[in-house]
Amino acid sequence: MASTRKYHVGLAKGEVGKYVLVPGDPGRTPMIAKYLDGAKEVAFSREYRTFTGSLDGVPVSTMSTGMGGPSVAIGIEELSELGVHTFLRVGTCGAAQPEIKMGDLVIALGSVRSEGTPNGYVPLEYPAVASLHMVNALVDAAKDSGVPYHVGIIRSVDALYSDLVPDSMPRPHLRDELEMWSRAGVLSNDMETSTLFVVARLRKLRAGTINLCVDELGAGEIHHLDPSYMDRMLKVAVDAVRRLIEHDRAAEGK
Repeated sequence: MASTRKYHVGLAKGEVGKYVLVPGDPGRTPMIAKYLDGAKEVAFSREYRTFTGSLDGVPVSTMSTGMGGPSVAIGIEELSELGVHTFLRVGTCGAAQPEIKMGDLVIALGSVRSEGTPNGYVPLEYPAVASLHMVNALVDAAKDSGVPYHVGIIRSVDALYSDLVPDSMPRPHLRDELEMWSRAGVLSNDMETSTLFVVARLRKLRAGTINLCVDELGAGEIHHLDPSYMDRMLKVAVDAVRRLIEHDRAAEGK
């Protein structure tokens, strides 16, 4: 008899909620689990570490995706096959605008596709756009928290260090390219959001991103922030999921 457990994420039906917070770092899932009721670790396979608990009586999970588009896409595909319909990325990013400071939150309306994974799904002309309900819930939660936040277009990349130290790379004009995206109003850079948005949209799922800024424009290094900064982002993210659950209950008339 074939295993019903998904090959990469190591999960079976009934072990994961339909709402999932997806950080990159496996070490971040136990931090998120603290904000879920009765959360327990249910799987740790490859980069995918999963805890499942509940919010307001509704099963909610958190599963790490590792870094970059390929592992995000695999994780989303397998979770969607297990009935997950809502994905919230809780990650980190580097600022691309001078007004965005370390510790600020960035909520993505959409993401520039400067990476390769979604190209295996659909041509580059297809936009990577967040789900409207996700953005609204994140903005409301961030506003109520009082934490500095920014909302707009971000950019997702494959080669983190090409953005971080462009002058050390053999490829010419990288710094010009970064400055061009900054002039175009891109708020920040990460490695996962555009893949998440494209795959989720094609599979008719909801997806959103909230990122913590961990380096400022031109700094050339990533900073280890005080853990309280990550903690306050996670509180905003969990509050946003709670709001989505309330929205869905109201829509269903429950």
